[in-house]
Amino acid sequence: MILDFPSTKLSKELAEKYGYDEFLIRRWVGLFGREAKDLAEGMERVPKYLRVNTIKIGERELINRMERRGFRLKNTEIPYCYELISEPFSAGSTPEYLMGYYYLMDKSSCVPPLALAEEFEFFNNPLIVDFASSPGGKVTMISQLMKERNVRGKILALEAQKDRLPALIDNIHRMGVKNVAVLHMDARNFPKYGVKADLLLLDAPCTGEGIIHKDESRKKSRGRKDIEFCSRLQKELLSSAVKSVKAGGIIVYSTCSIAPEENELVVQWALDNFSLEIEKIKIPGEKGLTEFGGIKVDERLKLAKRYYPHRNRCSGFFVAKLRVVKSY
Repeated sequence: MILDFPSTKLSKELAEKYGYDEFLIRRWVGLFGREAKDLAEGMERVPKYLRVNTIKIGERELINRMERRGFRLKNTEIPYCYELISEPFSAGSTPEYLMGYYYLMDKSSCVPPLALAEEFEFFNNPLIVDFASSPGGKVTMISQLMKERNVRGKILALEAQKDRLPALIDNIHRMGVKNVAVLHMDARNFPKYGVKADLLLLDAPCTGEGIIHKDESRKKSRGRKDIEFCSRLQKELLSSAVKSVKAGGIIVYSTCSIAPEENELVVQWALDNFSLEIEKIKIPGEKGLTEFGGIKVDERLKLAKRYYPHRNRCSGFFVAKLRVVKSY
């Protein structure tokens, strides 16, 4: 089921003003009321962020180097993540970037690796699997957090699309990561190999509704069929993830979408079909939705985290941490 809401004067005005297909805007109005105006405005001015790669450089040293080049950085509530206040030239063309001292990575994108790292202390020499790895921001951050916390272990980075492998491999090398093996594989096939992970990240393919600020074509190119397709795929991948984790292990599920059909309803489907618990995420953020469009979901979903351009000054994002109660 895909949520839709009646057209209103506000949805028409916002769609015309910001260049959206009204389907998307009237959904925002139906979900968030007049706050949809702030959401649409916030999507137009999301700041740019970078994540310091402490595998190669200390935070203070990088800040000093960047400031000498004319950049101004401001720390955020998210560890290792800094807002680019001023950018005299492209932050993707500095020597520091090319040497892997930092990764251009949205603040909200840093949350899934940090949520996974909250569980490091409970596993000895963990096997970690990243189900959809390219271009590598999250998997290289997981490796960075492992080194920061003196965690030994291995990471399997899965990527289904062959044309996305070079970027993943290049970023792993650029960031100095040494404990990651890359597998060209559709993660939906992973359970048949019988490998059981301790920790698993599923940053699922999605409509990208939360990153419209990076690709304005999504204002008109994403509709009902896209949400339906992504929701089906997300459920298939999450089912595969549950079957690939040991009893007591952790799955972090995330998307760069704010659509409930890709987030709360996918997790609710998993709760209905598998023995799972939702765990608290300690990182600051908004609560997950438990009621929307006349639909009520498990109250535990408030433990998930949501991020919005207008509230959190970052890409729209959803993150949930799930504990697998029994092995499948």
